[in-house]
Amino acid sequence: MNGSRIAAVGHYQPAKVLTNEDLAKLVDTNDEWIRSRVGIRTRHIAGPDEPVDDLAAHAAAKALAAAGLTPQDIDLVLVATSTAVNRSPNMAARVSARLGIPGPAAIDVNVVCAGFTHALATADHTIRAGAATRALVIGADKMSEVADWTDRTTCVLVGDGAGAAVVEACPVGAEPGIGPVLWGSVPEMGNAVRIEGQPARFAQEGQSVYRWATTRLPPLAREACERAGLAPEDLAAVVLHQANLRIIEPLAAKIGAVNAVVARDVTESGNTSAASIPLAFSKLVEQGAITSGDPVLLFGFGGNLSYAGQVVRCP
Repeated sequence: MNGSRIAAVGHYQPAKVLTNEDLAKLVDTNDEWIRSRVGIRTRHIAGPDEPVDDLAAHAAAKALAAAGLTPQDIDLVLVATSTAVNRSPNMAARVSARLGIPGPAAIDVNVVCAGFTHALATADHTIRAGAATRALVIGADKMSEVADWTDRTTCVLVGDGAGAAVVEACPVGAEPGIGPVLWGSVPEMGNAVRIEGQPARFAQEGQSVYRWATTRLPPLAREACERAGLAPEDLAAVVLHQANLRIIEPLAAKIGAVNAVVARDVTESGNTSAASIPLAFSKLVEQGAITSGDPVLLFGFGGNLSYAGQVVRCP
């Protein structure tokens, strides 16, 4: 019951970069139109030989290496994704097999853009209950595979990638490194963000999501801070779901995190769904923008319409 902490993080993106100029050759759009509306300059796109579990395994291997651990040290694997093509074996089992993790509990979590923060809370609760000792928590999505590349309102948004965290039990007497989660959903707005149909395609009601995120989310994010015993001004960083720069910047300001670094990885990576928070968080750690022990708010929102957030300590 001592709680858990993030021991290390890692991320991975495909090598192919798709610029706004490249998109202008596919649909009726241009760099100025995209930047002014969503703030995105580039996004990484996976090839046909790069499935979701490949992205996830690369990110997980980096997190394991950063933690100084081996696959044998892991007994729980959680993969947050909404773009798995095949239903079984699930992504967590496929990643476990790729990495050689022996006999873990292997669970997929599909809460779309809020998937990673849901999975992180699940790992924390599982470790607190004594049902696991170390977990790999991964957010991975291949949004390019569900994009409608003829729809300029959505195809300009998406990118592919993965981010991962190693979560472990805190030493006896140590403060928890993962704060209480605040999570929930708005079922009546479930159709605002969708991945459905055959073949599956991503679609959204952009204005509805924008209005909800910029008005309803700030008090929820502040409550997540309160549950961790912190004021927003105590935060060293804020990592929101990287959906749209026009959502991220006003939302961070309304939360009141006046001293925090605000993750803006959406400009380079686009909307990578469940990968966006761990991807952006891992980059902040790698760049030295935050240091070990710093309090960081992670808050995911979007598909379903679901949300989940918690304050964590930087590894």
